[in-house]
Amino acid sequence: MKRLYTRSLLGAALLGAGAIAYAVAAAESGNDALAIQQAKIPLTQAIAIAEQHANGKASRAEFEHSKRSGWLYEVEVVSGSKVFDVKVDANQGTVIAATEDRPDHGDGHDDQD
Repeated sequence: MKRLYTRSLLGAALLGAGAIAYAVAAAESGNDALAIQQAKIPLTQAIAIAEQHANGKASRAEFEHSKRSGWLYEVEVVSGSKVFDVKVDANQGTVIAATEDRPDHGDGHDDQD
């Protein structure tokens, strides 16, 4: 009986350790989807802020972590013939940076690739 109890306890401990290891691995895998729940500014508001800042329309938005700035939204905004990468703080809704995007290489549309 004692042997069965010990094995059951050991099995439960291994199962618990496996669950913890899985949760840690999932958190470190780069999946930012769960972290967005902690953002004070919703994605739709960050897009509106970026569009207003660059005077254009958003074509893409991502939620990501920056070592320097913490959690932020990176919004790609098309304004006329220019494309801007606008970074919006996920907690304050302020524009952290806005830079003109350069053409991507490796897209198959230019001779330099």
